[in-house]
Amino acid sequence: MSFQQGLSGLNAASKNLDVIGNNIANSGTYGAKGSRAEFSDVYAAALNGAGQNQIGIGTSLSTVAQQFTQGNITTTENPMDLAINGGGFFQVSDGTNPTRYSRNGQFKVSKDGFIVNNDGLKLMGYPANGAGVIQPGTAQPLQLPTGGIPPAVTSTVKMEFNLDSRLKVTAPSNGTATGMDLKDSTTYNNATSLTVYDAKGQDVAVTFYFQKSATNAAGEDVWNVYATANGTPFDTDATGAAIALDANGNPTTPYTTITFPATGGSPSAILGSSATPPGAITMPVPAGTSTRGNTTLAIPNIQLDLSGATENGSSFAVTNLTQDGYAPGQLTGIQVANNGIIQARYSNGQSKPAGQIELANFRNPQGLQTMGGNVWIRTVASGDAVVGVPGDGNMGSLQSGALEESNVDITAELVNMVTAQRAYQASAQTIKTQDQVLQTIVNLR
Repeated sequence: MSFQQGLSGLNAASKNLDVIGNNIANSGTYGAKGSRAEFSDVYAAALNGAGQNQIGIGTSLSTVAQQFTQGNITTTENPMDLAINGGGFFQVSDGTNPTRYSRNGQFKVSKDGFIVNNDGLKLMGYPANGAGVIQPGTAQPLQLPTGGIPPAVTSTVKMEFNLDSRLKVTAPSNGTATGMDLKDSTTYNNATSLTVYDAKGQDVAVTFYFQKSATNAAGEDVWNVYATANGTPFDTDATGAAIALDANGNPTTPYTTITFPATGGSPSAILGSSATPPGAITMPVPAGTSTRGNTTLAIPNIQLDLSGATENGSSFAVTNLTQDGYAPGQLTGIQVANNGIIQARYSNGQSKPAGQIELANFRNPQGLQTMGGNVWIRTVASGDAVVGVPGDGNMGSLQSGALEESNVDITAELVNMVTAQRAYQASAQTIKTQDQVLQTIVNLR
């Protein structure tokens, strides 16, 4: 008589319980994948090759296969938490040992600016140059910039607004007198301001004053546009001609004029633009002193686009006002897009790419070798890693501020545990029965 079958059954059930216990223990581990014990039956080889009456001699553990199914994604409030929705693995490295692969997206920023996991392994991806352009190639540890972003001088301004055709003329009508009084709102119809930036990134408040001048012989309305920088009138107009000031420091001639057709709508002419229809004109912002007392630099070559201006029978309204300059800024945070691009956000409202995460995938993920700490390494069975950016090919997309939960189903594991327990008890019972039968034979006289 043989106790082999019962003994192998006890071993199999014990190993199955070990796997189930490990699954349950890691049910709360982000990025963990459940395993399954896979068994095979065992038969002795028959000398004569016949197998009709063969009796198995038990079972053996063939493999413990991890199940790389998608886990549920739960949201968090940490932008450094990343979840892969689909295929692929994060690549992490200590710079010495082979690259490791993980589904756990709990990342942090080290004191040196590297993006690391809880074990200090650095996340791999493509860096960005100083202009924020991603540099594809061999993946390397991603490091966030520690310095701020330099200022950018304003070079273009675009304004869209409507001037009310129903307003009265406010330009002086006493012979040849022209100009306006900056402190007297009755000498102009409307005003609006915007902020531009000089070469140091210092803000300069530019104010435009719109003064209805006259209606010419063709029935066209002409509007004078005066401009100041930090309260100081422009010293040249859009054509480069000098602007004289009166005894009170008020401009005597406008910075530019806008002529609207008799039917209203878009400008028919803008002083300083020879294009048809009129296009951008030069805006020479003079040096001056801000309200804080600092001296601002001159900005001589700003291109001002007023082609979006209109004149109609409705109230004055500015509908769009954009400019491309900005002050210097410091890094305030990061945001990771679905395609893995890491956007660095700065205190001046600007943002630019700081790198892009690279993912890896395998033809046979079950061939990966577990190393603990939520990481795997490649083996011959898994094949070489196929790399790419999130969302491309068979790579999943990233979700920032979220984590992938373990794919362990607690309910199923508890049912499997009961089944394994019964199998263990049944195998033990076969050994007990074999022992009783053997004892009966021994007791024969």
